[in-house]
Amino acid sequence: MVMSDLIGLIPLAPLLGFLFIGLVNRNLTKGWVSFIACGSVFVSFVISIALFIGLLNAPEGQSSLTFTAFDWISAGNFSVSFSFLVDPLSSLMMLIITGVGFLIHVYSVGYMHDDDGFHRFFMYLNLFIFFMLLLVMGSNYLLMFVGWEGVGLCSYLLIGFWFKNQDYNDAAKKAFIMNRIGDLGLILGVILIFIHFGSINYQDVFAKAGEFPAGAEFITWITILLFVGAIGKSAQIPLYTWLPDAMAGPTPVSALIHAATMVTAGIYMIARNNVLYTLAPFSLEIVTIIGLATAVFAATIAIAQTDIKKVLAYSTVSQLGLMFVALGVGAYTTGIFHMATHAFFKALLFLGAGSVIHGLSGEQDLRNMGGLRKYLPVTFLTFLIGTLAIAGIPPFAGFFSKDEILANAFAHSPVIWGFAAFASLLTAFYMFRLFFLTFSGSTRASEEVKHHIHESPKSMTVPLMVLAVLSLVGGFMGVPEVLGGSHALNHFLDPVFAQSKALSEAHHHLDHNTEFTLMGTIVGLTLVMILIAYFMYVRGRRVPAPDTVTLNAAHKLVRNKYYIDELYNAVIVKPLNVLSKVFDSLVEKLVIDNIVNGTGKVVTWSSKTLRLIQTGNTAFYIFAMVISIIILLAAKSLI
Repeated sequence: MVMSDLIGLIPLAPLLGFLFIGLVNRNLTKGWVSFIACGSVFVSFVISIALFIGLLNAPEGQSSLTFTAFDWISAGNFSVSFSFLVDPLSSLMMLIITGVGFLIHVYSVGYMHDDDGFHRFFMYLNLFIFFMLLLVMGSNYLLMFVGWEGVGLCSYLLIGFWFKNQDYNDAAKKAFIMNRIGDLGLILGVILIFIHFGSINYQDVFAKAGEFPAGAEFITWITILLFVGAIGKSAQIPLYTWLPDAMAGPTPVSALIHAATMVTAGIYMIARNNVLYTLAPFSLEIVTIIGLATAVFAATIAIAQTDIKKVLAYSTVSQLGLMFVALGVGAYTTGIFHMATHAFFKALLFLGAGSVIHGLSGEQDLRNMGGLRKYLPVTFLTFLIGTLAIAGIPPFAGFFSKDEILANAFAHSPVIWGFAAFASLLTAFYMFRLFFLTFSGSTRASEEVKHHIHESPKSMTVPLMVLAVLSLVGGFMGVPEVLGGSHALNHFLDPVFAQSKALSEAHHHLDHNTEFTLMGTIVGLTLVMILIAYFMYVRGRRVPAPDTVTLNAAHKLVRNKYYIDELYNAVIVKPLNVLSKVFDSLVEKLVIDNIVNGTGKVVTWSSKTLRLIQTGNTAFYIFAMVISIIILLAAKSLI
């Protein structure tokens, strides 16, 4: 079998898993469901590894593989095939989706074991993996859009998985609607691409893009519209509020969709369109500004949250902002690098939080935790590794990728570096605040909960251990030259971004002394932030104030997330509800209903009137027929 023939099996395996579980789930035990769901993703992971190795060993100039399943649509000058493109970028994404996805599937076997919707949950997970693979493997914008919408659907299903709780249903609807707002921008961008390039195949578009000058107005509009889609999917200002509410879903959902894969779709999409963005410097400035604002804004909210999953949710929003900063300054490889390391340590942190919640019988409030180190030793150690990684402490994975973002930001503008560094330092503080409140000091849980605190089963702790190892060593794929490395990831991704490097007018490079200075400064300040958190929450034994206590204005503002949700409800949701009621009363009932009902009444009246003609008298029928013939002959003679 030729290597390219294996490509179609990667998305096919989880799709078959979804179909099989969905069709015969009543006859399957939980053991068989677990085996099918996990096994299908594992098959995709193994094939992804084989393709990755094949790309590593491919001769120069042969850095991609394609597979066409069938010709999909052909109408006039529009044609598109159902085909896949596997190049270094999509290959890396496939490894993350299937590898981290497999670990989360295994973790879910233990976490969801007693849930009544066990079969349905794994069916949704498999479907999500299928659509996410379509998104990153598609060789054209239409197939990417199918995957894009598919993961949005699965997100809705998984966030609202416990649908008997109306708050969870509301969170699912919120995520679905806000993503649709962004998706409108994405599809408009794709339409503009077809209008101006005559194709929606990546290779055709990127080949023609080099013929246009930098700053071309239509390319700027295309990239801005595509970025609107990324804002929705990757939870950036102003469409970020759905992500924290998405924590309503089971914790494995938070890890898979809202940490490691779905929310990174916007990062992937911009990286895939790096040629277009390089030709649109104004769009890159917008990407940088939005990313920077989101990184700082979300980090300030995270420092005051009391729900363990909400802290991690706002952390995800902030880290995504830093990835967009990297993309905005033209450091595409750096953005993908941080996306990969973030997938490792954020999945670890979410699953670790799930282990804590599992051990505390569903408790998520940091104020009711503490002292869990002795009860949950494996969770404690793995969570510590994840916290060190996201804080950027060497040699953990986050150190290498975050330092690279800051170095590129400084080369672009010291002001950008300052704000990005501030967001990075806040990350260290709020993550160690979470860590100390969870594992240090004495246990603040109720006596009843204390009697039931227990470490998670191996199906949950083994994935934690694997992700901890990845969070420890994952950064070594991008060791910079200043530390004696060759940045293997940069060389691997070079074919994807080679055209952008050739088109880019600005190439910023820092000398080694400056890099060392920046690196030392950030690591030193990060250690200071950790010490501040330690003295506040370990030595000072400070616990966040209850919601019933009156807080100072600044603390209250941050605790309540700057009242952005309330603002959206007041400015957008309520006026739309009022407007919809007005249209319901005036347009729907007075106009549309009367037109529909009037049509029915006219038909009924006409029928009652015309039936009077049917007298049953044969002579009348002959008379009517003769008169009709005379009228027709007269009309014909006149014409």
